[in-house]
Amino acid sequence: MVNWEAEASALQDIRTTVFIQEQQVPVSLEWDEFDVISLHMLAFNNYGKPVGTARLLPDGHIGRMAVLKEWRGKGYGSAMMHQILNELRSRDMQKGLLNAQTSAVKFYEKFGFQAYGEEFVEAGIPHVKMNYFLK
Repeated sequence: MVNWEAEASALQDIRTTVFIQEQQVPVSLEWDEFDVISLHMLAFNNYGKPVGTARLLPDGHIGRMAVLKEWRGKGYGSAMMHQILNELRSRDMQKGLLNAQTSAVKFYEKFGFQAYGEEFVEAGIPHVKMNYFLK
């Protein structure tokens, strides 16, 4: 877990690569006022290079989860999600929420997230709302 001020450069590099360059998310939609108030995850590979990120807003919303393409499928996203769920538990939160890209729904379902509502488009990408109820 890192804060925005301490690791903004690494967090921005990953999100720029994944969201802005790879997924064509407009720059104006990527950066917002929630970065400074969120808790951020930063995953490092065995060489100490940052390869993944996610953020947790104070209200339990999880977002901006991204792993650099060459490091996907190697457990970095799962490790970050486990950490985020542990953080939600430590805060005695009742649930976690996220807007999942439809291509990532199965990833989140592995952790117990459930989709609800209608599919919608955000930043030109199909999404669905998902929640996770903590026990």
